[in-house]
Amino acid sequence: MPAELSNAAADQAEVTRRYDRMARIYDIYDAPMEWMGTRKRRSRLLGEARGSVLEVGVGTGKNLSHYPDDVAVTGIDVSSEMLARAKERAGKLPLETDLIEADVQDIPFDDDSFDTAVGTCVFCSVADPVQGLRELARVVHPDGRILLLEHVRPQSEFLGSLADLATVLTRRIFGFRANRRTEDNVAAAGLEIIDVERSGVWRTITARPAHPSSAGGDEAG
Repeated sequence: MPAELSNAAADQAEVTRRYDRMARIYDIYDAPMEWMGTRKRRSRLLGEARGSVLEVGVGTGKNLSHYPDDVAVTGIDVSSEMLARAKERAGKLPLETDLIEADVQDIPFDDDSFDTAVGTCVFCSVADPVQGLRELARVVHPDGRILLLEHVRPQSEFLGSLADLATVLTRRIFGFRANRRTEDNVAAAGLEIIDVERSGVWRTITARPAHPSSAGGDEAG
C-alpha cells in the first residue's frame, strides 16, 4: 500500500474513533452551532432533495427530520456509535431510511444509484475530501444533484492563519479541520458547481457530476 494511502487510512481511522467516543454527547456539543444558524441552513438545503437520496456522514441523524416526506434516504457513516443514534431518530419518523456503516471515500453502491447526494459538515473530517467528493459524483445520476453545507477556511489572511492554528487542536480533539477549502475541493473533484451561497465561513453548495468535457482539475488542500 502506498505511504499516502496508508497515512490517509490511519488518519480516517483515528477520526472514526473520536466520533465513536463523542457520539453520546455530540448533539449537546453541536447545539451552539445549530442555534447560530446551521439548523436553518440545513433545513433550507435539504428541502431541495429529490427521489432516492444518499446522505454521507449521517451522524446522529440530525438531517432526517428536514427531508421532504416523499424521498427515500440511504445514510452512511464511519462511526457505528453515531449510526446507532441515527437509527433511534429514524425509528420515530415516517421517512423511508436505510442506515449503514460505510466510508464516503469508498461508497459501496454502483454508479448512478441516486438522484441526490447530501453532505452537511462532513468534508471537514474526511481524510481525503477530494476522493469523497468524486465518489458522490460517481454514485449520483448524471442529471442528479449534490447538496453540501460546509464551513471553510476564512478568506482573510489573518483569520485564515488562525484557522490553520486552530486546526491543530480541532483535528486532534474533535476530528475535524477548521481550514478546509471545500469549495475548491468540489471543483478539484470534477463536480460542476451550479450554485454557491456564501455567508462568512459557511458555504451552501449545489453541484452535479460534470460532463466528461468539463471534468478535471488538480486536488486542493
